[in-house]
Amino acid sequence: MEQALSPLTIKGKKIRVPIIQGGMGVGVSMHPLAAAVAREGGVGIVSSACIDRLVSKRTGKKVNTYDAVYEEMSLSKASGGFAGLNIMVALIKSYADSVRAAIDAGADFIISGAGLPLNLPAIQPPKDTALIPIVSSARALNLICKKWERLGHRPDAVVLEGPLAGGHLGFSTEGITLESNKLENLLPPVKDMAMEHGDIPVIVAGGVYTHDDIVRFLEMGADGVQMGTRFLATEECSATAKYKQAVVNAKESDIMIAQKPASPCGLPFRVIKQSPMVAYPDREPKCNKGYVLTRDDEGKFTQCPAKENNVDYFCICNGLLSSAGYNTDKEKPLYTVGTNASRVDEIVSVETLMHELAGKALAPTR
Repeated sequence: MEQALSPLTIKGKKIRVPIIQGGMGVGVSMHPLAAAVAREGGVGIVSSACIDRLVSKRTGKKVNTYDAVYEEMSLSKASGGFAGLNIMVALIKSYADSVRAAIDAGADFIISGAGLPLNLPAIQPPKDTALIPIVSSARALNLICKKWERLGHRPDAVVLEGPLAGGHLGFSTEGITLESNKLENLLPPVKDMAMEHGDIPVIVAGGVYTHDDIVRFLEMGADGVQMGTRFLATEECSATAKYKQAVVNAKESDIMIAQKPASPCGLPFRVIKQSPMVAYPDREPKCNKGYVLTRDDEGKFTQCPAKENNVDYFCICNGLLSSAGYNTDKEKPLYTVGTNASRVDEIVSVETLMHELAGKALAPTR
């Protein structure tokens, strides 16, 4: 008999199944996936990356980041359950607007990583929205807690992301394979730090794949888990059919850490090496979307390594937008995955997946 999972409570919100769906960008985690996970008792998460273009394309009218986030969060919560927004710190230009829109739309959670979200509580009073940073070490959590305490806040939970995750990783390329950086070795010091700052719930992420994995980490002291790749391979996920099939087809040897070319965010991340943007040497166009721009000496948003150099850097915006079905005739897609993507052998419904992950404690509703 598989073991039932204990609920997860964050900021007074009792989550029936302690599973948070990963906020996979660009366009992979949109409201159809988030709403489906929320209905099944977990936490559905929308990615804010490039969300203005994606919603504009879907609706046929141009919307800004604020309006796009507000709409996606509203749709994610429309059928009940808990839903939130994942926001990359590296998306500096749209970061504050994404935070404000999520709070105004009544998002249950804001999860933020790809950099340390040191000023997240200062953007707008969060009201009922829980603020959750992503960290890869106890030191990072301590730094965030001390900064947030000066702002009159503390994290409502923390996601500890290990080196087996998809997306941007908080490790050097060399650090990804170190024994000390395995998720099970990172958890005890982060749990101790979370207790020191007020018993903050700890959610683990990166390489969690089965019900037994979830049970093992909960028994080690985690309060919940975050999972991305499993939800990428679902019917409700907004990734293209080609992206999902590439995941189903991927072997262990097909999954690589992108180094050269690399992400303009400066962080390593995993890709399927058969991704057209990886497999073909001509990576035109260069960066022309501007989501990862940083300020120049005059304080203007003009700088991105991929604007001038698409040999050493991916234009990650174009590649990921294409993998979500945007401008597929002009831009080659980039397929990012977690380390366990090679274990995926079929596309299933969110209901089926959540039933499996919960250890059959969650009965199907249909």
